[in-house]
Amino acid sequence: MEIFFKITTVIGLGIIELWAAIPAGLAIGLNPLLTGIASALGSVVAAVLVAFLGDRIRNWLIKRRSGKKTGKENSRIYRVWNKYGIIGLGLLSPLLTGAPLGAAIGISLGASPARLIIWMVIGIIVWTIILTIIGTLGITGFKALLN
Repeated sequence: MEIFFKITTVIGLGIIELWAAIPAGLAIGLNPLLTGIASALGSVVAAVLVAFLGDRIRNWLIKRRSGKKTGKENSRIYRVWNKYGIIGLGLLSPLLTGAPLGAAIGISLGASPARLIIWMVIGIIVWTIILTIIGTLGITGFKALLN
């Protein structure tokens, strides 16, 4: 039963922030592989929820504001979006802004939810592997220094 609570905690933290989930999972003694899987699962769940619910909210807002200019074309985030697109957002947002906020940004800029989720999942997996390896090596190194 204890392992269930550890995994549930890491999934919950992964929903909020990948950066918090991995160190927490390693700190509570969860196996690094389980830590990576649980934190990635949490981040993917958050990104999927925001992407698909966000699309409905975005469409509703567009209908309400029909025809009104937003000034979006001159914003910095819009210029970055034009330069790096959905691939850049999907790969970088799990690390820089977190998966839920990255999905919200992508949806607000008009990304296809399906394509956004594919690239977000790839980004989440890549950063989960990197952060889990770094965290595991850090803990191992710290234990070696203590001995």
